[in-house]
Amino acid sequence: MAPRSLTYACVGATEPASATWTARPPGLLRHESTVVVGHGPAAWDDAVNRVLRWGVKTASGFVVEPAGPVAEGDECRVTFPLGPVWVVEPVRVVAVCREPDRVGFAYGTLAGHPVSGEEAFVVSRDPSGTVRLTLRSLTRPAPSPWALAFPVLLVVQRVVRRRYRRALVRRFD
Repeated sequence: MAPRSLTYACVGATEPASATWTARPPGLLRHESTVVVGHGPAAWDDAVNRVLRWGVKTASGFVVEPAGPVAEGDECRVTFPLGPVWVVEPVRVVAVCREPDRVGFAYGTLAGHPVSGEEAFVVSRDPSGTVRLTLRSLTRPAPSPWALAFPVLLVVQRVVRRRYRRALVRRFD
């Protein structure tokens, strides 16, 4: 079976392997935010393990199927509750980064996703041992019927990003 087409053209534009994000594709809303999630080897190991197993999404209330480690090319069904309805987000992992001090991945949207674009989750570690989570996203309305709900989806996206930023924060001794 041939893979389904992504719903946007600038595949890989969230650049998870790059510390500096330069892409600015036209027609897409761009977001980047970074938060400290811990310090030291235990925080690093935990954050790396969780980000590469969809932990930011699952700790934020999403269900990812199939569960397991991310791999470039994998297609997943991500679902989350929005009131009494479960929203389905079909996605494909488009990039995975595994460097000594930078680990993460990006996924792109497939037909049926409420928005069109790409999202990246990246964990980085600086020389002092501080561990950070960086979120990057490029978003535009998906085709109808979701396009009508895009303003509401942008509000939901802001709420979800707050959950993402808290998802990896842990206390380590």
